[in-house]
Amino acid sequence: MMDYLQILLLAIVQGLAEFLPISSSGHVMVLAHLCDLSGTPLPDKLAVNVILHFGTLLAVLVYYRGRIVAMIRHDWKTIGLLAVASLPAGFIGVGYKLWLEDWLTSQMGTNLLEHPLTAGLMFFATGAILVFVRREEGKASSRDMTILQALLIGFCQAAAILPGLSRSGVTIAAGLKCGLKREEAGTFSFLLAIPAILGATLIEGKEFFRSPGFQDSWGPMLIGLVAAFVTGLVALEWLVGWLKRGRLAWFAPWVFLMGFLVLIWQVSIFF
Repeated sequence: MMDYLQILLLAIVQGLAEFLPISSSGHVMVLAHLCDLSGTPLPDKLAVNVILHFGTLLAVLVYYRGRIVAMIRHDWKTIGLLAVASLPAGFIGVGYKLWLEDWLTSQMGTNLLEHPLTAGLMFFATGAILVFVRREEGKASSRDMTILQALLIGFCQAAAILPGLSRSGVTIAAGLKCGLKREEAGTFSFLLAIPAILGATLIEGKEFFRSPGFQDSWGPMLIGLVAAFVTGLVALEWLVGWLKRGRLAWFAPWVFLMGFLVLIWQVSIFF
């Protein structure tokens, strides 16, 4: 049986960190490992991952429902650019799940994409990227981008398979470097999250529903779903407001701190 407090805490962290440029995968991974060390490990990490991602998917669909409807009616060019930008993450995500995951584990004895040390190092990378684009401010809208620019943003999203490297942070940064207005860079990043989160949810959801014990976890799972959805909406509202005012780099100190703390934690294990 899954602990309600655990799932609620993870859901809040997932909902906030999915859209704030601080890396949800890095934070959730660190929390999950701390749960393991505390002697209260999550009984079904796959189920938690599927449900919490679905909650944040609902959040972005609700928040941008007006923009999505408008694109379907009048702006198929932006939809095409989003489709192009989704290709790198799709190929890399599927390739990793089908071939690379088992190979990495067998060759190295551990999966580095699920190791806190990787998250710690990538937190520093996220902070550096946020500082690097702190003064960027373009004038273009999403539909003004070229296919190559869309692919660039897509490859940045694919790189965020690394825990600790913020998907929203690197894609917004790439959008700003492509000349997008700050709010447009954020909008394109969050709309781009829809196929990425949906694809990951569908791939992992198959294994989740085949799990013999998933029916016993519906209570805490629903709590997690709602909490991730609500906190995701709050995070979107916060970030869009801060992004308009050019405050993306405000999140850099937090991810630098997280990187520092995780590295100290991992180094202390060897002594």
